[in-house]
Amino acid sequence: MSLDPRELVGRQVGPYVLDRLLGQGGFAWVFAAHAATDGRLAAVKVLKPRYAGDTQFESRFRNEATVAADLKHPNIVRIHEIGTDQGMTFFAMDLYGDSLAALVGRDGPLPEERLLAVAIDIATALEFAHGAGVIHRDLKVDNILIDGDGVGVLSDFGIARTVSGYVTATGMNMTIGTPAYVSPEQAQGRPLDGRSDLYALGVTLYKAATGELPFRSSDWFELARMHVEEPPPPPTSRRPSFSPRLERVILRCLAKHPDDRYASATQLLADLRDIAAGRKRTSEIPVPRPRTTARSGDPGRGARRVWLRRVGAVTLFLAVALLVVWLTKR
Repeated sequence: MSLDPRELVGRQVGPYVLDRLLGQGGFAWVFAAHAATDGRLAAVKVLKPRYAGDTQFESRFRNEATVAADLKHPNIVRIHEIGTDQGMTFFAMDLYGDSLAALVGRDGPLPEERLLAVAIDIATALEFAHGAGVIHRDLKVDNILIDGDGVGVLSDFGIARTVSGYVTATGMNMTIGTPAYVSPEQAQGRPLDGRSDLYALGVTLYKAATGELPFRSSDWFELARMHVEEPPPPPTSRRPSFSPRLERVILRCLAKHPDDRYASATQLLADLRDIAAGRKRTSEIPVPRPRTTARSGDPGRGARRVWLRRVGAVTLFLAVALLVVWLTKR
């Protein structure tokens, strides 16, 4: 069934009246809405019909939304209701005025004090989620929302896992993520842990700090190669006045090998809070030594040969990127 989302504006889905379209991704539309009974405001995410009609995808979507709803934390978006009405699968969550993407797009790079506050908020959310065994897998500026007090709140837990599980179950063994933010191990189709989210947070903070992504290319294959192989330009090369200490935090998050990043969100938080408190640690934050994500037993023949050995995995990433683009345009 083909449906223009604007046709849904004014309709009631479950207990919510859809007021206006806020945006859309490859799999769902997001509406600003209000509860018909008491006028309470909410954001309602509605699965596009082609996925709502797929029982396997719908089941995975509902299961992951339920897992996300169980993550009750002030820095994680609250999901209030998951349901199906008139053939539409939806979930309702808190409504926020801005995303970090909109904020940076409108006002430019964040002042350092505000950037540090958002970094602490999101690292706190990741500490909680990782402690519950949940990896985000698609952290980016679009998925960080800002509440009325300026607090950063992380949204869309479980969406990437839903899609990844679905394509695997249906015969398409692909890695899902946003190409500009994927970790090297995600680009290579390797197993993920919480350190992959820390890499994506590093990309996010880099974008918020400089107004630019560390790696840019219109060619998905080249972009994936950059994540795996190229060192990111230091934030100070694009914002000379930027704090060297905060720069070291971002570069450590962006280390190619997971072992060179922070071991956990808790460890990252310790450094961020020390910077916020103005304390100087007894040892400086280490800048990761350059190395690829190859295993330690691989012969040291340079990044180019490591890349060529992994070209098959990155080809897989290219296929994923093209799938995401194709689905977004559907």
